[in-house]
Amino acid sequence: GIWLINHAGQLAFLLILVTVMSVASPQFRTANNIINVCRQVSINMIIACAMTMVLIIGGIDLSVGSIMAMAGMIAAFLSLKGIPFAVCITAGLAAGAAAGFVNGMILANTKLPPFIVTYAVQSILRGMVYVITGAGTIRLTSDTFLKFGGASLGIIPLPVIYMVIIIVISTLILGRSKFGRHMFAIGGNSKAAQYAGINIKKVTLLIYIISGICAALAGLVLTSRNSSMQPAVGNGAEMDAIAAVVLGGTSMAGGRGSVSGTILGAFIIGFINNGLNMLQMD
Repeated sequence: GIWLINHAGQLAFLLILVTVMSVASPQFRTANNIINVCRQVSINMIIACAMTMVLIIGGIDLSVGSIMAMAGMIAAFLSLKGIPFAVCITAGLAAGAAAGFVNGMILANTKLPPFIVTYAVQSILRGMVYVITGAGTIRLTSDTFLKFGGASLGIIPLPVIYMVIIIVISTLILGRSKFGRHMFAIGGNSKAAQYAGINIKKVTLLIYIISGICAALAGLVLTSRNSSMQPAVGNGAEMDAIAAVVLGGTSMAGGRGSVSGTILGAFIIGFINNGLNMLQMD
């Protein structure tokens, strides 16, 4: 009941949006298109679930787009060298975790603002990707890699399955775990959380590592779907994720937010993009 009251505005807007688009373009309400929207939303949703946690503790992560590109680049390079697919994916995710670790370590141990730290990491990583790839595209040749983000299980695309898994894990972390309660406590009042014995540094570090891993996963899925790794991949991804999270009712000041709200935010953005494409609007 409380959830419905809190998200009444978003639900009403989503309902009006879907109704208007369905009338304007009958193609919009077909099962194929709904699956297509879910596939398009999946990348943003994977990043936005972690971004929800980052915003709840009063942080922000602007480096996610660059982490996507870096993870895709590492996995694509290894794949071309004939390294097994499982190792390529693990290396990409590990690179994301390492980038998140750098963000988290700096933020946990200094008084620097998250905006500045994550923006600096974003610039460094994006620069590295451009230098290493020579600003060129890396074509994927591994069938397994191409299937990772491009295949389907029945009619459901694999990226949608990854998205659902991340949503379930994020919901359990935020709603059912001590770690989740600590996040809300830190975002609500970090001084009080500290006096209550919560290890703020550890929680901050873990959240930024989770954010890095989710961004890396999104980058790997997108690289697979594009059949190639482009240095510009993930440009602006952080803004889409933050928009979805804030639209879903998470406070940028910290202490308030939910994954269910983020789902609404991401689908509002997804349906707007899809509807405008359907209506062939620039």
